[in-house]
Amino acid sequence: MSDDEPDGDLLDLLRKSLGINGNTTPELPKVRVLEDAEYIYDNATDVALDMRGTKAAASLIWELMDEKGYSTKDWSSHELHPKARDESTVDFIFLMDLLNFSFWPSNRAPDKIYSVEYHGRTWNGYWTLVAAIQRALDEGLPITKPAFWMDEFGCSDDVLRHVFRSSTSEAMPLLEERIRCMREAGHILQERFHGSILTLVQEAKGSAASLVNLLVNQFPCFDDVHCFEGRPVRFYKRAQILVADLWACFDGEGFGFFQDIDQITMFADYRIPQMLHSLGCLSYSPPLESHVRQLKAIESGHPWEIQMRGCSIWCVEMLRREIVRNHPKSHVNAILIDFFLYDTVKETEEKGIESVPHHRTRSIWY
Repeated sequence: MSDDEPDGDLLDLLRKSLGINGNTTPELPKVRVLEDAEYIYDNATDVALDMRGTKAAASLIWELMDEKGYSTKDWSSHELHPKARDESTVDFIFLMDLLNFSFWPSNRAPDKIYSVEYHGRTWNGYWTLVAAIQRALDEGLPITKPAFWMDEFGCSDDVLRHVFRSSTSEAMPLLEERIRCMREAGHILQERFHGSILTLVQEAKGSAASLVNLLVNQFPCFDDVHCFEGRPVRFYKRAQILVADLWACFDGEGFGFFQDIDQITMFADYRIPQMLHSLGCLSYSPPLESHVRQLKAIESGHPWEIQMRGCSIWCVEMLRREIVRNHPKSHVNAILIDFFLYDTVKETEEKGIESVPHHRTRSIWY
């Protein structure tokens, strides 16, 4: 080496001493929900995976998905989901998933179930939210615009109670919490993203993980993190489903293009654990099983709830791996499996078929 040539070892040592990474390739963003789900699964004592049942379920799920040609197009095919592929739909999806939590009725009597009348039909569950948003837009209210959420005169609490009005005597569950989420999100969007949801989405630069991390870091009501066995565990249900809904609605193009969409996991709620249990993929300890069957509430953050959510995420990942192992050319991911299972459990519910009830946890997280 001549006196004019740099000493590579010395340069490396200098970089390390200054905390500079010599590798110019930027580290890709991560969601890290799956690794926390695996930790929960490894340490769970009240929820277990039946691997034989999971393999059988993977075969059945793939067969049914393949038979139906199930894809992202199924999302847009529902009459209530928005059809336009423009910024207005980005705004619609943001509001929809900002408020996408806790629709189960405390009382199952028909006149005690929150319902929404729209287009000559009565909607229940998640669809009450979508129907209420569509109804408000039809009535001329700019309900999907963040500036409107901050207008406490034009968008007063009473106006929002009217927007989410019920066709029964039962009000929307956690309505006050939903109103707070709207107000908070409106102010954050105004302060940090020029009042634009599209600016927020574009800041992620086509990365699903980046958008999830933006949502949970900037908006407290998306920060779905809890504690299990002495460490924080991430679920990010609504942040992840917002990304998934954009991807599905725009069919992976335009505002729905994410180069790392497969980082998104299943969305840990109360419906998918119910379906996985029915399929023989998940089993509960006797105390937990009895509690769920008696329709007793489980507090948000309770170890039982954490285990059901975490093991469901890991179970869907096992289903995905099994399907891909047997069908290498398939393009199935955790999102499509989740969507398919959710659609299926709603169909069985409408038919009055329910082998086990869903667990009952009331929270803004799902």
